[in-house]
Amino acid sequence: MNKTLIAMAAGMGSRFGGLKQAAKFGNSQKVILDFAVEDAMASGFDSVVFVIRRDIEKPFREAVSKKYENVADVHYVFQDESGQRPPAGRRKPWGTGHAVLSCSECVKTPFLAVNADDYYGTGAYSLAAQFLGAGQKGACALAGYKLKNTLSENGGVSRGICEADPELKLLSISEYTGIRRGDDGCITCSGGRIFNGDEYTSLNFWAFPKDFMPLLGSYFEDFLSVNSKSETAEFYLPSAVDRAIKSGNMAAKVLPTDERWQGVTYKEDMPAVEKFLREAGRI
Repeated sequence: MNKTLIAMAAGMGSRFGGLKQAAKFGNSQKVILDFAVEDAMASGFDSVVFVIRRDIEKPFREAVSKKYENVADVHYVFQDESGQRPPAGRRKPWGTGHAVLSCSECVKTPFLAVNADDYYGTGAYSLAAQFLGAGQKGACALAGYKLKNTLSENGGVSRGICEADPELKLLSISEYTGIRRGDDGCITCSGGRIFNGDEYTSLNFWAFPKDFMPLLGSYFEDFLSVNSKSETAEFYLPSAVDRAIKSGNMAAKVLPTDERWQGVTYKEDMPAVEKFLREAGRI
């Protein structure tokens, strides 16, 4: 079965201070997104859609994507030029849900959507490929990471904490901000909740059937009916999935993984990520 990888790379990363999708590691000079494409292709994905903005096209192609244009079916989608234009004063696109929706014209297969600046681990792509290969209609899935494997040593992170039933059917996702491990080892968020670290966590690693796109489109229309003039509101992919679940339009499954997330949220994350990749034999 043909499968497509959607890599969401339209964000610049204000906390990083530049085009973090182009940050290179080790002598290999690979960027984080290289590992996503390599792992997806090794797991049977044969098409890649890079979601970027028009103003980063040239550096993005040079640093990341040009090397794949002759080995995979590669497409580019410009999120800032897709659908309704943002209002004057808005400095960023409409969010991750819109990023995926902007690919609707070129994605005709089951697909996996990932963040371009997150390292997910090889095993997660194998799980997604197996799920999509089963061809379950009306069902999507996400890789469920343990919260303790997704933290940064250099500041708080935002995470979607999943609630699932004993059969790993996803019931809901709740967003928490400022999640960090304290000096005492305790994991807390800005709202004061204490976590044990084994909670299933969403990192925007989503496997979808191709018929999810029309549903996502209808949700985006609802979003714009309220937020079309907003400079800050975002159409988040997890929120769209949460709505689909609660409305009975789609079932979702958690695919548990012990993979360790790595990401460059802050510039200070770079040395730790490089050390991890080197020890893992990836660079």
